[in-house]
This record gives sequence, structure tokens and C-alpha cells, in this order.
Amino acid sequence: MPTRKPLAGRNAIVTGAGRGIGLAIAERLAGEGAVVVMADIDRAAAATEALRIGGKGHAVVPAEVDIADRDSVARLADLARTRLGALHILVNNAAILDMTGIEALTLDRFEHVLRINLTGAVACTVALLPLMSAGWGRILNIGSIMGERGQPDAIPYSTAKGGIANFTRALAADVGKRGITANAIAPGFIDTRMALLPDGAGHEHETDWFKDIYLKYGRILLGRAGKPDDIAGPAYFLCSEDSRYVTGQVLLVDGGVSATF
Repeated sequence: MPTRKPLAGRNAIVTGAGRGIGLAIAERLAGEGAVVVMADIDRAAAATEALRIGGKGHAVVPAEVDIADRDSVARLADLARTRLGALHILVNNAAILDMTGIEALTLDRFEHVLRINLTGAVACTVALLPLMSAGWGRILNIGSIMGERGQPDAIPYSTAKGGIANFTRALAADVGKRGITANAIAPGFIDTRMALLPDGAGHEHETDWFKDIYLKYGRILLGRAGKPDDIAGPAYFLCSEDSRYVTGQVLLVDGGVSATF
């Protein structure tokens, strides 16, 4: 008799699930038995990956969402209500990278990045929380090590990701009485599209400064950049029954870079 998968009977939504970290998390949750709505602004990418994952026998549904657009988020909530009924897991992953220096920074750019990387996560949570029944729920926000530490040319991105960390803590305080947990993962250097340098200038992890500072001189204690699957495992834990007494936490998944100074 087949063993029942840990997330069988659970329904999940992962934003930014068309590629990178979001894709890895969506595939892991589906592999553990959840029905997963793979939501992305690029519906074609989500549909292609959903077809591949569905071919493995997992239950996935592609969907289009622009988390910076309230109407689009409302449509995602309507889809979830129609296709899923109840929602048990929400992973707020969708985001954009920004590396604007202070000299070039405008308030319009600052607000644009915050609207996607912070307000978007709040909007999805507010819209989808009513579908989470009392007694069991998991909300996982994807932050960044840049929300925990300072770095040049990162004011909008780091501010937004710092906001994700405290949004997670405040959210946990609000939803705990309903049996819902809220946690965050702050990834370090992960090999995704965000690691590509602007204007086709190559890959961040292939640059001399990265190889020197982070690898040769050991700033990353495990000696390598991470892969999306390195985030998917901790994400599964925080979305599973095993994390039932964990809430309001930000887990740095960074190969140990934040342990050094």
C-alpha cells in the first residue's frame, strides 16, 4: 500500500513559481503531495513548468498574477477559491532585483521596488488569508540576506526585504491565534536569474570579486553559491507539520556567510 505523502490534502499557492527559487519550492511542495497553484507574472513560464511537473504525476495549476496589481491579486484569490476551496500554504516569493546606487535613485524607482517586493507580499496575504481555515495554515515569505545586512547599491531592495522580515513577525502575531504560522527564509547567494549582471555583463558568481571574497577567502563557509533546491528543503519544512511550533522566524539560508564578519 502506497505511503501517504506528508502534504496530501493540502493546497498551496507559490508566487513567482515560473523559475528559480519559486519553481523549486513549488515542485518540492507538489512532490510532497500538495496541490500547488504556480502563480507568476509570466504565465507561459509557469504553464511550461506546470506541464513538466504534472507529467511526474503531481497536481499543479499554472496561473498568472502581477502582485503589484490589486485586480490581478484579486483574480488569483478568485481562482484559488474556485479551484482549491481552502488554502493551507501561501509562499510569497515573487520579487524583482534592484541595484540602484544612491546617486541614481529616484523616489519613483524606490516606490516601484517596494510595491512589488514588499507591498505585493502583503497584498497576496491579505487577499488569500480568508481562504485559510482556522487550525492549520502556513505562510512563508521569501526575504533576502540583503534585508538583514547592508550592501552598496541596494537601498530599495534591502529596504523591501527588511520590511519582509518584520512583516513576517507582525503577521505571526496576528494569525497565531488561528493556528496559522508565518515565517520567512532569507536566502544568500543563490544561482538564479537574479545573479545575472545587468546589460549581459556575465554572472555574479563567475566574477573575480565573488570568487576571491566569498570562495577563496571563505566568506561562504560551505564554499559555494546555493542552488534553488537548497532553499526548497527549508521551505518545505516551514510549510509542513514538522514546523507546527515555529512562527515569527526568519531563517537565513546562506551557506554560512552571515556567520562571518
